[in-house]
Amino acid sequence: MNYENLLIADANGIRTITINRPDQLNALNRATIGELHSALSGADKDRSVRVVVLTGSGTKAFVAGADIKEFAHFSTEEGKQLSAEGHKQLFDHVEQLGKPVIAAVNGFALGGGLELAMSCHIRVASDNARMGLPETGLGVIPGYGGTQRLARLVGKGKAMEMIFTAGMIKVDEALQWGLVNHVVPQDQLLAKCNELATVIMKNSPTALAAAIRAVNAGFEPGTNGMQQEIEEFGKCFGTADFKEGTTAFMEKRKANFGGAQ
Repeated sequence: MNYENLLIADANGIRTITINRPDQLNALNRATIGELHSALSGADKDRSVRVVVLTGSGTKAFVAGADIKEFAHFSTEEGKQLSAEGHKQLFDHVEQLGKPVIAAVNGFALGGGLELAMSCHIRVASDNARMGLPETGLGVIPGYGGTQRLARLVGKGKAMEMIFTAGMIKVDEALQWGLVNHVVPQDQLLAKCNELATVIMKNSPTALAAAIRAVNAGFEPGTNGMQQEIEEFGKCFGTADFKEGTTAFMEKRKANFGGAQ
């Protein structure tokens, strides 16, 4: 499928989805959010895809924010709808995807861009990356999960400081606070993401999907994360991957999971 705002590339089980709006610093508009939903859904259903890497085109920005001109004149109800649709179409969709998603954060990740990176399961940043939630400077708050996911990753106090000041932090601080997993030179960013993906792909696809559901459950209000873990753990015993993994262990060989779901 051809996309107007995305580039898609496959290599060795890794699907790289690149947001390609360099003239707008890859800002998220409604069309791009819709395309990302479609592309991520396609990756989730494609058995040949084991890990997704999500990045932005160029070296300046991962995603520099949402496209403000699209909603500058919205009413209260239109604002609520914009947020709700964004959660459903993209940000919750990424977080709940059945395959690991790695954000390759190249440059600015601001507003909706940082919210998108935080929705991903792992974040790798280039050493020139800058991150922040500048929304309060526009008279609004983060509306794509930023108030929730940032606090989960860096703690309530640091999250409030970042949101209240509307400022940017550098990658060394982001790494210190656990906002990103790794920091590498710009020219090594995708290589590091592919290296991580290759290690992840050695493991069971069904177990990885179960782990995503179990970890996410611990952050869902009203959900018992421990009970979810018990359920997911038990379900693993009925999978072909469990049979292959345990058999391979006892036979002292490497497991071959073959991408089966």
